[in-house]
Amino acid sequence: MTGAPALDETMLAMDVVDTIRHADRLVERELSGTERQARLRERLREIYHSQGIEVSDAVLDQGILALEERRFAYTPKGEGWRRSLATAWATRGRWGKFALAGLGVVVIGWGAWYVTVALPRAREAAAIQYELQTDLPRSLKAEFDRVTAGTQDTAVRADAARLLAEGEAAARAGRASDARARRDALADLAARLAAAYSVRIVNRPGEPSAIWRVPASNPRARNYYLIVEAVDRDGKPVEVPITSEENGETRRVSRWAQHVPEAEFERVRRDKLANGIIEQPVIGQKVAGSLATQWTVQTNGGAILSW
Repeated sequence: MTGAPALDETMLAMDVVDTIRHADRLVERELSGTERQARLRERLREIYHSQGIEVSDAVLDQGILALEERRFAYTPKGEGWRRSLATAWATRGRWGKFALAGLGVVVIGWGAWYVTVALPRAREAAAIQYELQTDLPRSLKAEFDRVTAGTQDTAVRADAARLLAEGEAAARAGRASDARARRDALADLAARLAAAYSVRIVNRPGEPSAIWRVPASNPRARNYYLIVEAVDRDGKPVEVPITSEENGETRRVSRWAQHVPEAEFERVRRDKLANGIIEQPVIGQKVAGSLATQWTVQTNGGAILSW
């Protein structure tokens, strides 16, 4: 039974390997021929002999074999997260300040984005959600109650109920703009019901009380109008929604031209020419609780907003 090689022989074999490894030209030259091991053994013996060291053939063979088997060569382990972490920690002095600066930029950038973008969006979303779930349903019901409290007209009440149902359905579906539109329509309806005013012919010096127009659709015809204004019981102007029969535009105004028959136009014209005063200037009454104006003259309900 052969025993394990002595420690000095092992160390010598390792030295042989190291000698071969550091003599690159020797390795290239001696390991490229057919009798490479024999020639390499002789060259190694010469090298050690010149240094006064006697090395046996067994040790030389062991060194040559170890070199070919890469027995004493160090093979670095592959890159792993532990090695990468250790390397990063060891070199933290070089990259640490840059990493901290980069982290600071990221934190500041995120903070600016959160304050200027994310937070306002979150607040806006919360406000809209509150409006949809609480404010709009409550205001829709409040405006509906104003309408029903202000009139006994069944048609107006039915219209208000339709607007309430549509507004509540829009709020439940998340359509805030549609719900607001129904709320505003109910508020306008309540305001129109509450309004009370008289419609009177304008009768001031230097201002016309009546006009006529040639319609674009029929150049041989004439349309006749009385210039009127809506005033409350104290004589103050009241703005009311009026739609122009010429272009369909609707505006809230206190003065407009009301379409009347030619006979009514002539009556007012003659009345004003007689003494500069219109004896009966009030031609309509709008009472609270009703949307309709009660006219004392003939009119088809048409009007214009400019003349």
